[in-house]
Amino acid sequence: MPESEATIEPADVQTGGELAPTVSSSVERFAVHSMTGQGSASVVTEFGMVKVELRSVNHRGFKCSMRLPEILSGFEGRIEAVARNHLHRGSINLSVHLETRPEAVAGRVNQDVLVGYLRQFKDAAEQAGLEWGTEANVDVGSLLNLPGVQSGQWGSGKQSEQLFAQMQPALLDAVAGLAQMRSQEGRNMGQVLLAETQGMRNSVAAIAQLAPRISDHYRQRLEGKVKRALAEQGLEIDPLDLLREVQIYADKTDISEELTRLDSHFELFDAVVCNGPESVGKSGATEPTGRRLDFIIQEMFRETNTIGSKGSDAQIAALVVDLKCGIERMRELVQNIE
Repeated sequence: MPESEATIEPADVQTGGELAPTVSSSVERFAVHSMTGQGSASVVTEFGMVKVELRSVNHRGFKCSMRLPEILSGFEGRIEAVARNHLHRGSINLSVHLETRPEAVAGRVNQDVLVGYLRQFKDAAEQAGLEWGTEANVDVGSLLNLPGVQSGQWGSGKQSEQLFAQMQPALLDAVAGLAQMRSQEGRNMGQVLLAETQGMRNSVAAIAQLAPRISDHYRQRLEGKVKRALAEQGLEIDPLDLLREVQIYADKTDISEELTRLDSHFELFDAVVCNGPESVGKSGATEPTGRRLDFIIQEMFRETNTIGSKGSDAQIAALVVDLKCGIERMRELVQNIE
């Protein structure tokens, strides 16, 4: 996600640990973000202290699991929308803890209404011939649940709206802290991925230097075998026939196109790592960076397999193994990129 999205103006908020709510713009930028991280923040409201904690791991899409106080249970969709606005992939665990203030959650008893209920119960007991207070009595706790006895009860719709509005700074700062941590890890991953592609370029350059000798070695082996066979029969072979056979083999084992496409995949991969999929796709593309990189890696592996099957040379085979190892290391990293 863009760094500007992770910058939240500080409120009366306490952020957890090293997770600050803002992202510095002076660091080296990469378009890759990790899907693992955590963020936390807290804020003091008129109802008590609210602490928001988020943790994320890799996931194919966006998944948000929540643990909310009962008073905020109706705001799950709105809370998820805030997280989704900044985090596009990953499995998110979001929890909100509320330490309530007793004076804020206590309801006010309407004494006139309560006295009216008590009088009605007393009159009913007298009409039934029961002695009030001994044969007939009333549980005060039950009276408090009667309509109109309490006003401003904890958990009302108005209080829920007020609490949600007052806890939003902590929610935004926790999301920003998680986004910053994912961005920092993404920068580290981006540096590793660029180093991997550079090492693979070196392997491809070495293969390109070794490739021409494949047909030369084949010609030498074929010529030696044919000459030995013909010498036993006292025959000779036309050099043009031998050259034609070598040329057919050279066409079958030519890997120049695969090497060119592999170099093109490296360039594309680096561009996506540094600038995002929008830099190489159609205008307005919103495809996650991790998915695009995964597709490019699949193409790299396909070209490498083709080179290995065509290049019948021991040194080339060793370099192909190095390429496959590098691609596998990249694949493991890309699985955790947003």
